[in-house]
Amino acid sequence: MINQQRLLAEFFDLVKIKCSSRAEREVADIVKAKLAGMGFEVSEDEVGEKIGGNTGNVIGYLKGAVSTAPVIMLSAHLDCVEPCAGVEPVLKDGVITSAGNTILGGDDKSGVVGILEALRTIQEQKIPHGDIQVVFTVAEEGGVNGSKNIDPKRLKADFGDVLDSSGSPGKIINAAPGQNAIKVIVHGKTAHAGLAPEEGVNAIVVAGKALAELKQGRIDPETTANVGIIKGGTATNVVPDYVEIACEARSRNAEKLEAQTKCMVETFEKVIAANGGTAEITVRKAYGPYVLTDDMPVVALARQAAESIGLPVSLQGTGGGSDANFFNTYGVPSAVLGTGMSKVHTTDEFIKEVDLYQTSELVLSLIKTAATMKKGA
Repeated sequence: MINQQRLLAEFFDLVKIKCSSRAEREVADIVKAKLAGMGFEVSEDEVGEKIGGNTGNVIGYLKGAVSTAPVIMLSAHLDCVEPCAGVEPVLKDGVITSAGNTILGGDDKSGVVGILEALRTIQEQKIPHGDIQVVFTVAEEGGVNGSKNIDPKRLKADFGDVLDSSGSPGKIINAAPGQNAIKVIVHGKTAHAGLAPEEGVNAIVVAGKALAELKQGRIDPETTANVGIIKGGTATNVVPDYVEIACEARSRNAEKLEAQTKCMVETFEKVIAANGGTAEITVRKAYGPYVLTDDMPVVALARQAAESIGLPVSLQGTGGGSDANFFNTYGVPSAVLGTGMSKVHTTDEFIKEVDLYQTSELVLSLIKTAATMKKGA
């Protein structure tokens, strides 16, 4: 059993620390010290410098006595969305919220403390285990930049679990989409809107016609597309000659992702040209999709660990990306697990006290169950 009182106190302590993306120094130093105090070999990579932050990913490794067991990775991210300064957590009737106009920070401190408390428990209770790698990433919010820029050679695990999802403990995300970011620049022709509008090509109007024909929204159960940003124009008396559009396509199926991306690009090119404009279009792969089958060790472990402590298991696909997208791309099969965080990225964020405890109990069960497995089985 974990120490619930200690876990709750640690959660309250960590969510009070401001930890904006690319500014996770204070909380990173704290978790590094905690891991080192538990006997982990702890390092910090150079990702902070690469992404313009003050902190790299925190990586810990602990040797276990069960040499035949697979090496498992436990991961969560250190950063939070804004506003994350001055968080005052409040526990009332079994629910933890923020007292003010801030987020709570359960995304993803619920994962961080769930891992830390489980690790302390295995050592205090001398529970046999295999090798364990811990990866606390930075800058997950707004682009999963910590895992995106990590050196894959630093990942030593056979498979891993990322504690970073809404939904009660027992939820297992075994499929997630890849994402392509699409930027479109529409060029028209400027003119005076009152004196000679017929001499101009209105880039905003041209962009609007293209957007009207764009295939977007829910494309199918695995695929979505969205137009998120449009910028252009300088004054009402000037026919605008420049518009920027930022879009994305997502799918859990790589072929569908490429097909949807191609469809969007071709629509922009065709409609813009037909209306007298020109287009500059760039496509950037944000991250790739992954699908984990039921017979894979990472899924089997998560299911068995949850069931062994009486948690109802739910395997689901998701429409969002996470650090797991990159871990899977790097050859470390990784599932995302629910921690109970709710209404994340809003000032209404909350987590049930029981979910906080069950998350750590689940991590403990993952470690214990992995010790009974055979590497490569």
